[in-house]
Amino acid sequence: MKNIYRYIIALFLSGLLIMPVTDLLAGNKDRSGQSGASELLINPWARSSGWGGVNVANTRGLESVFTNIAGTAFTTGTEIIFSATDYLQGADIKIMNFGLTQHIGETGALSLSIMSMNFGDIQTTTINNPDPSDGSIGTFSPSLINISIGYAKAFSNSIYGGFNLKIISETISDMSAQGVAIDAGIQYVTGEKENVKFGIALKNVGPTMKFSGDGLSFRGFYDQFSTNSPTFEQRKADFELPATLLIGGAYDFLFAENRFTLAGSFQSNSFTKDQFILGGEFALKSYLMLRAAYAYEEGITNKADRTTVYTGPSAGFTVQVPLNKEKDSNFSVDYSYRATDPFSGVHTIGARINL
Repeated sequence: MKNIYRYIIALFLSGLLIMPVTDLLAGNKDRSGQSGASELLINPWARSSGWGGVNVANTRGLESVFTNIAGTAFTTGTEIIFSATDYLQGADIKIMNFGLTQHIGETGALSLSIMSMNFGDIQTTTINNPDPSDGSIGTFSPSLINISIGYAKAFSNSIYGGFNLKIISETISDMSAQGVAIDAGIQYVTGEKENVKFGIALKNVGPTMKFSGDGLSFRGFYDQFSTNSPTFEQRKADFELPATLLIGGAYDFLFAENRFTLAGSFQSNSFTKDQFILGGEFALKSYLMLRAAYAYEEGITNKADRTTVYTGPSAGFTVQVPLNKEKDSNFSVDYSYRATDPFSGVHTIGARINL
């Protein structure tokens, strides 16, 4: 009876993921740039971004919050990660990220992550003074914050699934917008040595968002004969979230205590071009991991046709040190690089501890 219950839940999650596929694939490349909250598409984690987020099927632990929430179900204790990203190096955009996942119950895991994106101080301008050089008008600092709360569970020895709730906040000097989104994911593990993996995830599904605040109001006159100047408020347009469907597979080639994983994934976004990602990761025991990937989309090899700042390649590494072999606890440092044009790439470094 217990097994039947698990499979019913797994089938329900699978159906939930498959139902919106038609709408997602209806998106087209001509809508690029028309969605909002595009920071939801930026991977702030060093390990998974090192191979382009291709690990939809084999992501494990806290970083699964971004790639496929089902992977957090593999948490066996407590995992904590701090990461920092120099986004589009040279643009003075910084991303700070913190996350925590905790094993609960027999097969469950609860996760929390906070991503903060800061653009530094930007010079304030006005219609009458569009290019102030002395800084007399002042500056403002936009900020974007995403908070994710997730739960994942192993429904059997092969099926893992989970949900993730995102709280979105976007703020500038005189306007702000808030919203919520939901992620859901499934992973299936099979093979003689559990080295064959499949995964599917649906991300960033939620209601439209809208900006509000004093920045949308102004003082004016009804006509040239008016003597009073009432306050008017400009109309606000809703914007949609960048809903995304990811499907992936991975295979582990095992060599004694070493491993090489080949992974591939397909990503369909409602507002951008479809992406095909191929990547690999080599693990020297559990001490050193090297990874690289290439993300292809239509026009990415031609600068004139490219509609993304990324040029395709990404790479990274992990150095891991055991802390307590009996408890399988460890400390690791992760680094990733994503090639871009223009700017000098995206650099992410993270520190994690597993207890």
